[in-house]
Amino acid sequence: MAKIKTKEEIALIRQGGKMLNKILMQVAEIVRPGVSTFELDQMGEKLIRQAGGIPAFKNYGQPPYPGSVCTSINAEVVHGVPRKDRILKEGDIISLDVGMRYPAENGLYTDMAITVPVGKIGSELQKLVDVTRQALDIYKDNLRAGEKWSKVAGKVQKYVEGQGYGLVRDLVGHGVGHAVHEEPQLPNYVIPTYDFVLREGMVLACEPMVTSGDYEIETMEDHWTVATKDRKYSAHFEHTFAITKTGCEVLTGK
Repeated sequence: MAKIKTKEEIALIRQGGKMLNKILMQVAEIVRPGVSTFELDQMGEKLIRQAGGIPAFKNYGQPPYPGSVCTSINAEVVHGVPRKDRILKEGDIISLDVGMRYPAENGLYTDMAITVPVGKIGSELQKLVDVTRQALDIYKDNLRAGEKWSKVAGKVQKYVEGQGYGLVRDLVGHGVGHAVHEEPQLPNYVIPTYDFVLREGMVLACEPMVTSGDYEIETMEDHWTVATKDRKYSAHFEHTFAITKTGCEVLTGK
């Protein structure tokens, strides 16, 4: 179960989260046709280190993740690997997912993701992005101490599927703070055999991953990039939240 964070720990996560938001927005500003995902990653890592943090994803897992910013384009859902030869094109959408430990020594972790258009995109693709962003807003509006996770996730599921989209099942949100991935797991849909009650002081990274087709996914040959099996496009948003008595606080806000 989630480790309850102290007020002092939440204050430090908030400090890092505000920096992470600023960093991610600066990376998003250079998204345009002709830019490589490697350039986005290099800028993200540089800004994280300049801020006094450490990239949470670099060398994470096995095989070690090679980047600092997950750059997932179109049908790629999450964990897209930055590459010099992966060039953004007009009409693409790209998910930028960044985690940071702040401060670098003995720090705490935050995690955030946004999906942004590359140049101009069509109205159908814009709706996919908007619905996914709204799904994250449903978390913001409904997380509070004493509430069951299933009730909040059920609202997200009802909204997304009601709009005609798929909701990825095999990837979930997570606790965050002392590590970039902590308990509890946070499915974006209702699992009858899994539930828990939200408690004040929990710090949770909620991240709806929405597809324009089926929800089934697969991992690509690079062992990291996860894409939709049907190759329909996907969008992804994420914030780190602190649970309070009366609601929640977005720790990765502006």
